[in-house]
Amino acid sequence: MIIDTHAHYDDAQFESDREEILTSLLGHGIEKAIDVSSTAGSLDAVAGLMRKYKFIYGAFGLHPDETGDLTPENVGKIKAYLSDPKAVAVGEIGLDYHWMVQSKETQAECFRKQLALALEFQKPVILHSRDAAEDTLNIIKEIYGKGGPGWKNSRKGVMHCYSYSPEMARIYTSMGFYLGIGGVVTYKNSKKLKETVRETPLCRILLETDCPYLSPEPNRGKRNSSLNLPYVVQAIADIKDCPAEEVEEAAENNAMELFRF
Repeated sequence: MIIDTHAHYDDAQFESDREEILTSLLGHGIEKAIDVSSTAGSLDAVAGLMRKYKFIYGAFGLHPDETGDLTPENVGKIKAYLSDPKAVAVGEIGLDYHWMVQSKETQAECFRKQLALALEFQKPVILHSRDAAEDTLNIIKEIYGKGGPGWKNSRKGVMHCYSYSPEMARIYTSMGFYLGIGGVVTYKNSKKLKETVRETPLCRILLETDCPYLSPEPNRGKRNSSLNLPYVVQAIADIKDCPAEEVEEAAENNAMELFRF
């Protein structure tokens, strides 16, 4: 069975057929999915989905572009939702220097605040990092590196939609983090990611979609959903030269170990 460790079924793109898609997942081998909040407005929506569907779990936090909304009121809301047994992670949080919607200083401050929430509630983190490789790693080392407050935490988190070098991947995995691998691994031009997957042990890989975004080939450009994950599984299996079933089993075990559903 497959676990989608990063989805956005609360997104408006699923408004017309959300119920139909979600109720079809189990019949297509998708055992569980984590719906991940990113905006202040999505917090309630994610909570609603995880409470309505037995197989949907929640992650709560604000995307770096949205950190201007990390008000005391929204921090209180995140804390309340993290108290729910079906809240399995803090996320997606991190740094994004691509659009620079928020300043680097604001992003870093809010990143640290949300990492502190993860330690307070003993939850793993779902990390977003775009064009911010060095600063993200430095903050993660500060919190989870040797001597940091999260150093001895056995459930650190996952680098969502991993896009950096194989060398940096080794640093993260050596610290106890997982790499989230989705549809991008099926793209012809994703040579760096394919190399990273080739070098990363299966025991450090998680499956994800980031749906409705980043559909794999042959559905690239269309709305994504967990139903496309078998394409990702097969791509990883081809890269690792192993059976698809081996990829599924390893990724499922990894997700169970990290998120403890």
